[in-house]
Amino acid sequence: MGARELLQAEAAKRILITDGAFGTEIQNWKLDEAAYAGNLGLSHDQKGNNDILVITKPEVIESIHRAYFEAGADIAETNTFSANRISQADYGAEHLVREINVESARLARSIADEFAAKDGRPRFVAGALGPTNKTLSLSPEVNDPGYREIEFDFLKDVYREQIDALVEGGVDFILIETVFDTLNAKAAVMAAMEAATDLGRDLPIMMSMTLTDLSGRNLSGHTVEAFWHAIRHAKPVTIGLNCSFGAQQLRPHVKTLSAICDTLIMVYPNAGLPNELGEYDELPHTTAELVGEWADQGQVNVLGGCCGSTPDHIRAIADAVRDVPPRAIPTPEVRTRLAGLEPFTMAA
Repeated sequence: MGARELLQAEAAKRILITDGAFGTEIQNWKLDEAAYAGNLGLSHDQKGNNDILVITKPEVIESIHRAYFEAGADIAETNTFSANRISQADYGAEHLVREINVESARLARSIADEFAAKDGRPRFVAGALGPTNKTLSLSPEVNDPGYREIEFDFLKDVYREQIDALVEGGVDFILIETVFDTLNAKAAVMAAMEAATDLGRDLPIMMSMTLTDLSGRNLSGHTVEAFWHAIRHAKPVTIGLNCSFGAQQLRPHVKTLSAICDTLIMVYPNAGLPNELGEYDELPHTTAELVGEWADQGQVNVLGGCCGSTPDHIRAIADAVRDVPPRAIPTPEVRTRLAGLEPFTMAA
């Protein structure tokens, strides 16, 4: 049984749990620049380069993975949100992209396998791909709307480099997350599909969109339904939402996706909205109650947390949905469904 089939089998039994935030957990360690930089001899300041810690401070990343698995997580995300050539250029660490991804995947894989061996419950590893700090759909020059900083093929190659390293390290899935630009996501999808072809096997994709306004659109302007139509050809094993707002604001958009998608729904919202200091105040039981409503209404298959969430949030969510049946996957009517910024369904 492949990773796709195993995840689907487990998700048919219960609501699965993915892990929570890494950035805020890393901040709790109060590391200085020297701790980030280690002995790599890099010329740029490395403070804030969370991805590089798997090389310079692997015990930090290991501790966070363990805490989430102990809290009840079934899925670990690799600490590779910015481990791509574009994002690492800010730190002068482009040459370390392969090593960061391989080591992050190996670390998550070893801990996942260790926990699975203890109780026989499968644990999964999702190789995380962030959106980068570039956009294919929008111009950064207000006076030149046709200008783009990067091209589609370049971004696809950037993602392919990261995907190949994550696969080498042992991930089960490629998680294309925090999608603010649908075209960026399509570049990542193409890279993953080409990698699967070269591997000669299934390489399941997970997709997670982030919303930038309460109307339910991402930065490139797509609604959640249009986004689904745009990436459905990739046959993602999960589709859903992360980051964005807190769970309360995501409620109508989770309902929309749940009704139209013939795959698993995975949602991991922020722990509420940040306060004026940029900190997250939403308590674990509050988050658990809010996402528990989606579970009670049969709208989700996988739950977890994004910015501001902690192992306590994940534990509370796991406890809240432990005995709640998972969402039943619908079988939508076969129609031609297209996407501009809005969805379009062709009349029969």
